[in-house]
Amino acid sequence: MHGTATSTGEAKEGEAHGDVIVTGSARQQRRFDVSYAVNALSQADIQKLAPKNMTDLVGTLPGIHAEATGGEVQNITRVRGIPTDRGFLYYQQDGLPLFQELDGWFFNQGDGMNRFDLMTDRIEVVRGGPAPIYASTAAAIANVITVTGTPTTRGKAQATLGDTGYYRLDAYQAGPLSSDTYYAIGGFLRQHDGYRDSGFPSDRGGQIRANIKHDLANGFIKLSGQYTDDRNVFYLSIPTNDPRDPSVSLNRYIDYFNGTLNTPALRNVNIRYRDASGVIQNQRGDLANGRHIQFGNVALDYEGDHGDLHVSAKGGLTMGKVHFDAFYSTSNPVDATNFANGYLGTATTAFGPGVTHMGYSFAGTGGQTPYAPSADSGLVMQAQYRSIQTDFYSSQGDLSVTRKFDTGIGTHDIRLGTYGSLWGQKMFTAYQNYLIQVKSQPRLLDLAAYSANGAVQGYVTDNGSLNDAVSLNAGNVDGRLIALYGTDSWDVTDRLRIDAGFRHEWYSYSGYGRLTGSYNLGDATTLADNNTRGFTGGIGTLRLRQQATNWTLGANYDANGHVGVYARASQLQVPMNTTVAFTYPTPAIIPTKAKLYEAGVKFAYGRSYLYVTGFYTRFDPLNASFAGFNPATGRADVTTNFIGTAETKGMEADGRLSLTGPFSLAGSVTFQNPRYLNFSSNTGLDGSRANGKQIVREPKLFLNIRPTMDFEVGGADVSIYGRYDYVSRRYTDFFNTTALPAYGAFGLGGMVTTGDWQFQLVGDNITNAHGFTEGNTAGDRFGQGTPTAIFGRPLFGRNIRLIVSRKW
Repeated sequence: MHGTATSTGEAKEGEAHGDVIVTGSARQQRRFDVSYAVNALSQADIQKLAPKNMTDLVGTLPGIHAEATGGEVQNITRVRGIPTDRGFLYYQQDGLPLFQELDGWFFNQGDGMNRFDLMTDRIEVVRGGPAPIYASTAAAIANVITVTGTPTTRGKAQATLGDTGYYRLDAYQAGPLSSDTYYAIGGFLRQHDGYRDSGFPSDRGGQIRANIKHDLANGFIKLSGQYTDDRNVFYLSIPTNDPRDPSVSLNRYIDYFNGTLNTPALRNVNIRYRDASGVIQNQRGDLANGRHIQFGNVALDYEGDHGDLHVSAKGGLTMGKVHFDAFYSTSNPVDATNFANGYLGTATTAFGPGVTHMGYSFAGTGGQTPYAPSADSGLVMQAQYRSIQTDFYSSQGDLSVTRKFDTGIGTHDIRLGTYGSLWGQKMFTAYQNYLIQVKSQPRLLDLAAYSANGAVQGYVTDNGSLNDAVSLNAGNVDGRLIALYGTDSWDVTDRLRIDAGFRHEWYSYSGYGRLTGSYNLGDATTLADNNTRGFTGGIGTLRLRQQATNWTLGANYDANGHVGVYARASQLQVPMNTTVAFTYPTPAIIPTKAKLYEAGVKFAYGRSYLYVTGFYTRFDPLNASFAGFNPATGRADVTTNFIGTAETKGMEADGRLSLTGPFSLAGSVTFQNPRYLNFSSNTGLDGSRANGKQIVREPKLFLNIRPTMDFEVGGADVSIYGRYDYVSRRYTDFFNTTALPAYGAFGLGGMVTTGDWQFQLVGDNITNAHGFTEGNTAGDRFGQGTPTAIFGRPLFGRNIRLIVSRKW
């Protein structure tokens, strides 16, 4: 945030064109007056939308495609066709990030660290425009602006109950401590069984945020604090159809709407690996732990006028840790008989000629509880348990000075600033592959080699594990960033404004990654430990310096108070992140740049408005890996790395129509053409087969429509509203061979406000619409072997929540 964060109160939806915007500008401005695409979602907007998570909330805005099916955190957003998961949508809280990088090591700086509650006054989202000037690696900024106190004491308490075992309590209180000092404090507690039945709770925890603001004669100073302690289970993709015959549904085994591969069978995981001294270590895991994040943040914010200068100084410090346990889907289910027979030769070699056949049993029973896949689906599958630990810190500070100059041609409002950050991560990961049933809450399976008389000769697996410690990483990296930036807003006339900005950044990284090798742990009864990763004792050191230059140039012309136009060009340069510690030696770095162009027209009258923006995004270079055409063989049979370009041309719009009477209509729509271009490789392979294809998982059309009826009954204000979301066809792979079909989903809600009380009932996906997101990212590089995806993350089924609140 760059400007003064003053609360706009609980503005009604549709008044956004008059909202004060402080994100992406030197001073407060009305949304209608800025020369870029921005939305402000007030606490009242958030209440009505009743989103399941932060990604679900920002996904209602144009230009941001969201896949919010992973649970409460670690969901996917893509900004105007840029082909990354969560990339380039940069979150801030009151103008500063909670963690410097977009993505920490398996904790997301977006919805992973930012959770809305009643201490969220509003969220301002800038798409494109000056975002690269006011945040690092940002093609968009989501600025979470917290509640601050005023001379009037106010507060609110809110209880939420859901039919998915959802229980949540929110509360906040704000008011004066003295004539010029104010406080605000609030947060939430929440317990949730989950949208999918994992056999254990999905979400447990909460957060508290507070601040004290003191008004000075020429400005203010504010001290803020936050503590978050929350556990969130991660939902991964599930198989929905039999790959042997894709017309056969697996719904009887894994329910489309509430089935999951998460299972109580993984409450006591042991991942064995060899340390540098040769000693076998045990990494314990509990899938019910989910993503357990604990962090605290303190921030100090000063703004003041000193003569003609407006000075802004912000500083923040975050320290925390994440322990993340998740069960990742990997490959498609396979025929159980064929899978078992495929190990017969290897088992005979390992355990002797007495092996005559292979067979399944439930893991941990010593082969004494046989499992017959033919009595179920006839399938088995593999999936990967991931145990990840990260300790992190991030300090960040911003200092800027703004001054307005009168000239012979209008006025210039010039801002010069510097931003700095010191941050780092200490990381450890251990992955292990398991063999499981094709069933919701699957049991782990052992695959054993049997003799003719049924005696176990040895195991392919180890208590369900197919590959012990198949991946192992550890390292520590510290980063340092210094940035200088400047902006100039030139009001040529009272209708024409031209603004420009630059940002130059200096990065340096230092750290290490522990080197690993392949080892046999020496258990002759199983094959699972024959090729495990272990630490060699070697260290790969990291020393890296980079620079990035971002710029923007825009103009805004208002014909009158109701019609205006704007245009803008920006460049964003993308540096390396600290996870480079796991790549040794340090790879050659090809700077990636995103060129962002946009032009828009805006209309506002009363409570009605319409903003339409055309945009062009070019992301170059794009690194991709897929099978290229080999002229020597005449086949696409060699996988290699290609360098190419991602290009998206599109148009987005959001608006509200509110005429005389109770009916109003709001919504947003994005139409785009995201495609790959110019893939090449120095290997001589031809990657042109992917050129012109639709970018993986990016739709050409997505929209939401929100009709509302507002009226009064017996002195109570009543609002009845609906929501329709539509996402067009997407593809799982570079060659567009497997489609994720288009889908549409309906939601309904109603709200009654009487005095200080409010009662709200909201339902999502009320028709149980089928819709796929993501696909199976671990194995979709070449599609799924079917024209339509049979493996992915489906939409959550119909769910209903009751929200009761009282304000004072």
